[in-house]
Amino acid sequence: MTATETETRTDVIAESTGRFTGTARCDVAVIVVTYNSGADLEGLLTSLRAEADDLRLRVIVVDNSSTDETLDVAARHDDVLTLRTGGNLGYAAGINVAATRVRPGEDILVLNPDLRVQRGAVQRLRAVLHAHPEVGVVAPRILDDAGRTTDSLHNEPTVLRGWADAVMGPLWRSRPAPLTEWVRSPRAYRTARDVDWASGAALLIRSDVARRVGEWDERFFLYSEETDYCRRVREAGFRVRFEPTAVVSHRQGGSGSSAALDALLNVNRVRYRRKHAPRGAEAYRAAALIGAALRATRSPRHRATVAFLARESRWEDLPHATWRPPVTAAPFASVIMPAHNEGAVIDRSLHHLAPLSAVGALDVHVVCNGCDDDTAARARSIPGVRVLEIAEPSKTGALNAGDAGAVQWPRIYLDADIDLPSAAIPGLVRALQRDGVLGGRPPFEYDTLHSDALVKAYYRARLRMPHMSQALWGAGVYALNERGHDRIGEFPAVTADDLFVDSRLADTEKAFPLTTPVRVRMPLTTGALVTVLRRARRGPDEQGVDQGRQTLRALARSVRGPLSLIDAGVFAAITLYVRRRAAAPSASWERDDSTRRHPAVPRAQHEKS
Repeated sequence: MTATETETRTDVIAESTGRFTGTARCDVAVIVVTYNSGADLEGLLTSLRAEADDLRLRVIVVDNSSTDETLDVAARHDDVLTLRTGGNLGYAAGINVAATRVRPGEDILVLNPDLRVQRGAVQRLRAVLHAHPEVGVVAPRILDDAGRTTDSLHNEPTVLRGWADAVMGPLWRSRPAPLTEWVRSPRAYRTARDVDWASGAALLIRSDVARRVGEWDERFFLYSEETDYCRRVREAGFRVRFEPTAVVSHRQGGSGSSAALDALLNVNRVRYRRKHAPRGAEAYRAAALIGAALRATRSPRHRATVAFLARESRWEDLPHATWRPPVTAAPFASVIMPAHNEGAVIDRSLHHLAPLSAVGALDVHVVCNGCDDDTAARARSIPGVRVLEIAEPSKTGALNAGDAGAVQWPRIYLDADIDLPSAAIPGLVRALQRDGVLGGRPPFEYDTLHSDALVKAYYRARLRMPHMSQALWGAGVYALNERGHDRIGEFPAVTADDLFVDSRLADTEKAFPLTTPVRVRMPLTTGALVTVLRRARRGPDEQGVDQGRQTLRALARSVRGPLSLIDAGVFAAITLYVRRRAAAPSASWERDDSTRRHPAVPRAQHEKS
């Protein structure tokens, strides 16, 4: 331990009469996301009070349904603003919830609850932030329990770095930056410097940068959210800066540790690459898998990581966000689900919503239109779900009937074969409360794990075209607030209701919050894909919408190599075939029956509140 580190550690818990601003205006809004953090929170708040002698601090504690004394500790501080997420939404979501209480002009300091802020650290961080307009985020030096500087700085993840870290590991710790994601040189932590990204345990973000970059990506739940955020800061034209004279202490392991969390850390690294550099994502995944396999003989945790990296179908079993609020006086939103002979999938679709409808958190309406199967009976078996039956097999008729019975805004319109995770709902509701926003939807991911090769190629190409995912259509779910619904009015008799809604809203009036994604099951066969696309094609034809030229240009730009060229060729061939066949009349509603052959979710598997 250096003399400087010894001196700074002595005043970690210095007594102070400093008070936080509560809801009044502040210089820095401190966001602390807690989950069973009762043993740590008091120490952090004590250390922050000394900082309140220098700056106006608002402290916002966002709790992810702790079961220990965390909320009791927070309640002892009458100047701390405490928010409850209603579930375990994750680190990024907690930050997003707290950010709704931050005013323009207030910087944001994100801190782990197991930190201790050393005297003057916040002021030093803020001085750096405001002395350099090109700096958007600044990170402090972090000490461990023994007072040693921790390796909290990192290089951007790349395929080369991933393979070098996997194979060389601890054998050559002093590798140059192109060969490692870690910044391990002691000299790097002695002077201020720009970095690719820093630990999310402690980051100060300038107010205007936070508003420009936007919310944190909740799809990561835990791990890689700070990697993603810092990258987006850099892409916005700002720098991420390390300031060694600002020091915090971090109790290692305070955020929890397990084999499942280790696996999640590695899986989220792959998810990060898929988001920002999809072409090399599978090579990066292979590197992570090899690295874990090389270490598996020494550690059961690495064996668990190998198992999860090798089988993507198991990723849904990893820790993930959940939203299960207690009994509520009023629902957060109404969900309208039109269903035409959906007995094979209605249980599967409703099981995410069942615990929320049971406690009144959601006002769920299933509108059976022209059903002659057991859809209505299955839906009625779910506590809290309201079922309406109409004779006409009309989706838009069902939407209008559901609107007539719904009691809450916003309205979430959900196809009966789509799984809407409960954790996606709070972020979607928040997004629809923003000024100027009329409609929105959560992000989506295509589930093609069991699809044939041509279907996978088609959707890989589609994902490479950004305009395909920046619309309300195509995900099987969208939402409107009351102002948005006033704009739309009653749903007309059209094939593509989501396309109709999307065309009535300006781009600036749509929100796509970075919440937990909706999983859209893709057809298992090319024949089933063609069937679905024929119906989808008639929607634009009815409404006089043709994005053919835009799609063709985007498809051409998506080609970056031989694999993407093959995918683009498959996409183009299927699209042209469907366009020629779409005009042919159909005697029935074309839908994907291939994914409806899977057994329904047993009622015993419904989420418990």
